Amino acid sequence: MQRVRKMVAGEAPEGTDGRGVTVAVLDTGMGDHPDLRGRAVCFRDFVGRRRFLYDDSGHGTHVCGILCGSGRLSGGRLRGMAPGVRLVLGKVLDRNGDGSTEAMLEGLDWVLELREEYGIRIVNISVGIGSLRERRKEDLLQERIERLWRKGILVVCAAGNKGPREGSISAVGGKCVVTVGCYDGSFAVGNPRSCELYSGRGFAGSPVRKPDLVAPGTDILSCGLMSRGGQDRGTGPYVAKSGTSMATPIVAGAAALAFQTYPGMTNEECKRRLQFSATDLGLPWNRQGWGLLNVGRLLD
Repeated sequence: MQRVRKMVAGEAPEGTDGRGVTVAVLDTGMGDHPDLRGRAVCFRDFVGRRRFLYDDSGHGTHVCGILCGSGRLSGGRLRGMAPGVRLVLGKVLDRNGDGSTEAMLEGLDWVLELREEYGIRIVNISVGIGSLRERRKEDLLQERIERLWRKGILVVCAAGNKGPREGSISAVGGKCVVTVGCYDGSFAVGNPRSCELYSGRGFAGSPVRKPDLVAPGTDILSCGLMSRGGQDRGTGPYVAKSGTSMATPIVAGAAALAFQTYPGMTNEECKRRLQFSATDLGLPWNRQGWGLLNVGRLLD
């Protein structure tokens, strides 16, 4: 995460840590990691219907660590983007990272129900959804996301890992979301695992820039699965993962810092601020959108 913060000019001013902002994360849940204790305020399982907070995959725990891990076990070195935020967690994916459209729809409806109770400002969806066989389901997802957007929630979603083919961007990457692709600069040059090689892309020549912006996503170190006693369960306290799933909470965390800095800001204003403050990389629009996340300019 130190590398990430350096790339996105992400050393926020002292006291700016996302405190007072609630983020809903729809993923595989969250494990009992020391860096994440005290962050969750609500949990619902739309897969196994269990009552207690858990993660049987590790994906959601990793995403939450990028978003708001305290970095406690690393002496703060691997802290997340906004360690002061509160989390509302919906488990919509199983242990293999797979999920149904129905579970995602339930999760989106649930976030809408809890919006006022918990003051949810952001939804993080680190799930790349390809073109669905049933157009009706794709339309339902778009409709639910647009409903969240109309209620003032900033929806941040992954561009997906189906690139680099033109038009390979996630099916939920419509106009009412901030869609995040991957860019790692010199760090990923020659790396066959570089997420830039498969980050979802929009359509060349389109007047709409998709993805909206890019952030680092290759070999991101964040929280691994651990037992309740804090012992290693085989993944270690920190693990490296790659993909647009990892780039997405970097942007969601930056947005939380912006909402803390400008509490009266709307979701539309935050989206424009993220876009217009980004660093233009000189790459095609359908690859970089408006450019690389720039936290310094975002908060200035």
